[in-house]
Amino acid sequence: MRIATFNVNGIAARLPRLLEWLAAARPDVACLQEIKCVDEKFPVKEVEAAGYHALVHGQKGFNGVAILSREPAVEVRRGLPGDDTDEQARYLEADVNNVRIASIYLPNGNPQPGPKFDYKLAWLARLEARAAALKAAETPAVLAGDYNVAPEDRDVFSMAAMADDALVQPASRAAFRRLVHQGWTEALRSVHPADEHLYTFWDYQAGCWPRNAGLRIDHVLLSPAVADRLLSAHVDRAARGEDKASDHAPVWIDIA
Repeated sequence: MRIATFNVNGIAARLPRLLEWLAAARPDVACLQEIKCVDEKFPVKEVEAAGYHALVHGQKGFNGVAILSREPAVEVRRGLPGDDTDEQARYLEADVNNVRIASIYLPNGNPQPGPKFDYKLAWLARLEARAAALKAAETPAVLAGDYNVAPEDRDVFSMAAMADDALVQPASRAAFRRLVHQGWTEALRSVHPADEHLYTFWDYQAGCWPRNAGLRIDHVLLSPAVADRLLSAHVDRAARGEDKASDHAPVWIDIA
């Protein structure tokens, strides 16, 4: 079973690249982030023609997540619990082939300090609570998405350049560590423990892609029952090099 995460940075602009990638990589499940459209504007017909069902939690012009799956998915939760006033579309959870899968688009948090960074940390705390509930229930689960956290210095092309960024602040990293230390396996680092340039995002600015000035901010976390089935994990760098590509590369795992 192949499970992928892909921040598409606008489904309207990126649909041709997404359909090409789905045909090439053939994931069983693809978690999308930053679709930037309301549910009614999501290209369901095109996705269905490519062989996928779609669950969508969208938002006009911003954010938005989706779960594409070859087998029908059963929606479990739309939106992250813990704050009834939060209207941002950043979390979608569903059951697919007896695996609970969440598509996650964590807040960026810039500029920091400030209200956007406070929202990021509060959102991380809510995610930690939801993950703990899934773990306590022993649910086979995959938490996949754009976490907007680079966990270690080696996940950043230049700490000097990024020193003030919300993605690398000690509080952001500590929250991510607390989440992982519940007992989740970080799939990419589990399979590629020594890779010093394991990036998943390259900004459009300053020639970041051609000079490989990237960040590792897209993560796939596995509960123990799923981690035991992990076969491989991969960053599909080639997709980032396509014409009019997203600034993120897809990340996928294979489980038995």
